[in-house]
Amino acid sequence: MKLVPLGDKVVLKQLEAEETTKSGIVLPGQAQEKPQEAEVIAVGPGGMVEGKEVTMLVNEGDKVIYSKYAGTNVNLEGEEYIIVRQNDILAIVK
Repeated sequence: MKLVPLGDKVVLKQLEAEETTKSGIVLPGQAQEKPQEAEVIAVGPGGMVEGKEVTMLVNEGDKVIYSKYAGTNVNLEGEEYIIVRQNDILAIVK
């Protein structure tokens, strides 16, 4: 099964949280902060969205940083994805 986003939506797969701090302290699962970095899995076509022309600026495979409370979590075939609007993506990590 494949997720195909509509309009200006983007499907993201969140990157794994780091389990140790820079100083080497191992963090338990509850203490790990949810990362805001994800990989783009699928990109909608853009076009006219709410009366405005939207050009998609991200591509599949890009690593991005997204807004902390953005999107809708979706669980599909045991994998967790986040569907966000393109304007909830803050930056592309190069």
